[in-house]
Amino acid sequence: MTEELNRLFKTDINVVSELNERFGNQVILYNQSTKDDTVTIWIDKNNLIPVLSYLKSEMILPFNLLYDLTAIDERTRKNCNDQPASDFTVVYHLTSFDRNEDIRLKVALNTNNLHIPSATSVWESANWYEREVFDMFGIIFDGHPRLTRILMPKSWDGHPLRKDHYARATEQDPFVLTELMRDTEDTELTFKPEDYGLETSADDSDFMFLNVGPQHPGTHGLLRLVLQLHGEDIVNIIPDIGFHHRGAEKMGERQTWHTFIPYTDRIDYLGGVMNNLAYLLSVEKLAGITVPDRANVIRIMMSELFRISSHLVWLGTFAQDMGQMSPVFYAFNDRERIFDIVGAITGGRMHPSWFRIGGVAHDLPDGWEKLVQNFVDYFPKRLKEFENSIIKNRIFKARTVGIGVYTTAEAIDWGITGSGLRATGYDWDYRKKRPYSGFENFEFDIPLGKNGDCYDRALVRMEEMRQSLRIVQQCINNMPAGEYKSDHPLAIPPRKDKTMVDIETLINHFVGVSWGPVIPAGEAMVPIEAAKGSNGYYLISDGSSQSYRSRIRTPSFPHMQMLPLISKGYTIPDLLAILGAMDFVLADLDR
Repeated sequence: MTEELNRLFKTDINVVSELNERFGNQVILYNQSTKDDTVTIWIDKNNLIPVLSYLKSEMILPFNLLYDLTAIDERTRKNCNDQPASDFTVVYHLTSFDRNEDIRLKVALNTNNLHIPSATSVWESANWYEREVFDMFGIIFDGHPRLTRILMPKSWDGHPLRKDHYARATEQDPFVLTELMRDTEDTELTFKPEDYGLETSADDSDFMFLNVGPQHPGTHGLLRLVLQLHGEDIVNIIPDIGFHHRGAEKMGERQTWHTFIPYTDRIDYLGGVMNNLAYLLSVEKLAGITVPDRANVIRIMMSELFRISSHLVWLGTFAQDMGQMSPVFYAFNDRERIFDIVGAITGGRMHPSWFRIGGVAHDLPDGWEKLVQNFVDYFPKRLKEFENSIIKNRIFKARTVGIGVYTTAEAIDWGITGSGLRATGYDWDYRKKRPYSGFENFEFDIPLGKNGDCYDRALVRMEEMRQSLRIVQQCINNMPAGEYKSDHPLAIPPRKDKTMVDIETLINHFVGVSWGPVIPAGEAMVPIEAAKGSNGYYLISDGSSQSYRSRIRTPSFPHMQMLPLISKGYTIPDLLAILGAMDFVLADLDR
């Protein structure tokens, strides 16, 4: 699609008008305004599947990516006068790469009828998202192939993201594990192929079912994969996730806007401040806060350093999965060099929680330029060594070339973003397509693969580290002067000298420090290009010091859902290569 045609459709044709022309003026019940200016429409659930099908497959320049699917418990919300009456709302966030725009669809549900048609007939990737909404909210998706819990244990009582569900253990009686409970849990963990619609035998032999995990070095954490095997070949995989689930979204609705920042570090725990950035961009969009240029460049520099750090962990562990022992030690040693920089600048290392609403916690210390420049000068030679010893290694290539292949169309259909999408040859990077934090002022290239296999995913990430170095060098050369934090009243307390002469200012200072900022009512999400793919925080403010709804869209969740598709027909050693090339984090998957 040419740029001119892309521009024509983006500027001259409105998706709401297209929907009205296709379905009539009655399909859209309400057109809602949002702080992020994303087209947000409410439709009746009876029209849901036809509208989704049209948006994905029938319209020119379609919205072919199901970016996210979630829900909202509206029952205790106060600032909802500008939307239809709803006890629960199901939200579909769709992305059109050709238009470079999003659309948000909402469906209102009543407590007495929490049924809605399943979108799995439109996107297979809707499967896990709908199971999560069922698990967390109790909403039933009619027509779903297997609507069961996905993050919580099967024995869990209640739906955690409902507003009437407790948030802390102290709100319940002390937990006692009885023998009956233990036996029940053990029984629930027993894998029964018939529950998943799996055959136990073929014409010539029986299938074997093998557990990989939850304790297995190849899963890089607690992840259980039940493999259906025909001889040595993988017939199907049933991922069992949720072992790392710790209620991050529930915490986001109990903490203040400011105090939730450290929790974000623990989502993709290798991404460091990049988690802060995805969250804060949405908060700042809600609050109407403009971040100073210096703060933006500092944020970009720190984020790109953490991108390199994350990729180094991936590189070392991936090489180890493929049988190489030395690279993981060299990669982690270089990661320590980055942590030395992070520690000197922020005072923290892996989880610095250093970004703040409106900027960063404090200005760069004296001598930061030399510290960062030393790493930028050192690392290219080490990257070349990694390339020679790992990427060009014939055993590594034999284990990765032509393994775990998927096309661009398959990647988009399953919600794959980041390096995994670009490895298929598709040029999409949020830093280029929708620049945030001033990325439009930087020069860097977007590495692309050709074949969409494990090897190309490795090539793309290797080159991404070089491009991140280019960005960091530009930050060193062009660090602007000025403030490191916005002077917006929601980002910084009033000046101390004012609080001593003005009682209103003193009150504002007291409230802002003790309760935290009160963010205006509204909703927003600003997707970013995180190390493992696109990360976005869909935040709803009810006009208080806490988020009403904190939805965390992580890349690892849709990526892991695609694992069975790209592993069929391969062997168990190939599965470890596919898992390693995926570059997932289980806390990012389970939240």
